Amino acid sequence: MIELTGNDLTIQDLDKIARLNIEIQLSRSALEQIQNSHEKLLHLVETTKPLYGINTGYGIFADKKISIKESKKLNRNLIFSHAVGTGEPLPGEIVRAAMAIRINALAKGLSGVKLEIVSTLLEMLNKGVIPQVPSKGSLGSSGDLCLLAQLGLVLLRDELDAEKDSGKAIYKEKLFSGKKAMQMAGIERIEFTHKDGLGLINGATFSAAIAALCISDAQALFKIADAAVALSMEAMCGRSDAFHDGIQKARNIQGQIEAAAGIRKIIKGSSFIDSLDQVQDAYSIRCSPQVHGAIRETGKFVSEIITNEINAATDNPLIFDSNKVISGGNFHGEPIGLAADYLSISMTELGAISERRTFRLLDKNLSNGLPAMLVDPAEGEGLNSGVMILQYTAAALVLENQTLATPDSIKSLPTSANQEDHNANAFNAAINLWNIIRNTTKILAIELYTASRGIDLRKKINSSGKMGFGTREIYMLVRDQFPYHANDILLRTELESFYKMLIYGSDLKDKIISILD
Repeated sequence: MIELTGNDLTIQDLDKIARLNIEIQLSRSALEQIQNSHEKLLHLVETTKPLYGINTGYGIFADKKISIKESKKLNRNLIFSHAVGTGEPLPGEIVRAAMAIRINALAKGLSGVKLEIVSTLLEMLNKGVIPQVPSKGSLGSSGDLCLLAQLGLVLLRDELDAEKDSGKAIYKEKLFSGKKAMQMAGIERIEFTHKDGLGLINGATFSAAIAALCISDAQALFKIADAAVALSMEAMCGRSDAFHDGIQKARNIQGQIEAAAGIRKIIKGSSFIDSLDQVQDAYSIRCSPQVHGAIRETGKFVSEIITNEINAATDNPLIFDSNKVISGGNFHGEPIGLAADYLSISMTELGAISERRTFRLLDKNLSNGLPAMLVDPAEGEGLNSGVMILQYTAAALVLENQTLATPDSIKSLPTSANQEDHNANAFNAAINLWNIIRNTTKILAIELYTASRGIDLRKKINSSGKMGFGTREIYMLVRDQFPYHANDILLRTELESFYKMLIYGSDLKDKIISILD
């Protein structure tokens, strides 16, 4: 059970909630904060002062006064009119993460929503009612409005309570109407009043959820990439000089020090490493601590920004006391967009340098004696293509990443009759990062697979050679799942399985990471 306070949700805890279905609860202080905030709002609505989104319209209609008697209709119309996203549904893990972030944001006690909104969201998450949310339509400013509104349809009960207007939700791995899913789970849907609808949908919550899960994935890939370097070094008899601790400390970048230390650790004991007479290796090997280290440092920077975001009150307006409602712009997704773009560029580089090592493994002029395309000599070049086309796939993924990594946060179009004249484009930045992470995972899987084959062939050249203590463990983990095949086989079947193990998690992935720890 993970307790949410509104202030100290970690990316690691969010990952567990989203992917391991760990249950959550609100702290006592959070319950009090939500209740106190709502009581302040009830005091404020008795006044005739315009309160944005409470007794006024939204966006360009902020100057239109709405009577408190029309509050339920205002909220109903907000959710119905804004639930216009399109595209394929987002993965359930993203929706779960977004729900947890929204609960945590409302738990800060600055939004004025009634406790039932938060407790219902929490009950949905714990009982496994996961709204189906489309993947397109958000600019990441004014929040991820159309996506959160789609979530709101499942919670909302209006006067008609029509099943067709209740959205869709997954419950026990089946898709139902939102109303039906809630009924089956035994959860009451609720009427929205005052600031309930706006408090629910105003914030770049899905953008933050995607970015947070990507950070969790990236942190695992940092170590998988180090493992890939080490296996490629074993196959090509790389030199260890470039990983010397003194070189790393002379640069004084902590991520670089960490990357080199991990690689040094797992190649220790290898007789393949340093066994040939080349003075230096190519950049893709020799400079891997510098490249991987810079990427690690980017991950740390982005993690700090997103950790702050998942513990922020991001709707508008915010309520600070019984006499003051303040309009601002915390819903604006600029911090998320910039952070996602930065990490996208870094993860694209992680994939790009990996593909260069895969390329070297296949070129007999660059691999220090390995056969062309890693064709087993006993099977015959030409008759067999070896793993030639794996590098094509890796190159294609690198090129796609380079397109996806073009910054989204520098792009903006105005909305709401120019009232919202600078938008963050944060959601597009986050979803492109999500795709880059998956592409990069596949690129690294290709390198690990290719390097393992290279090691098999290196052993045929030098049968007395020994691998490093850690690299041998990693190699055996790969070979336990994917035995060596001398002749050409349908590679896609094995690679797709490998991709899934690294993307969705497996004992193989966990053990590789633990060897680097």
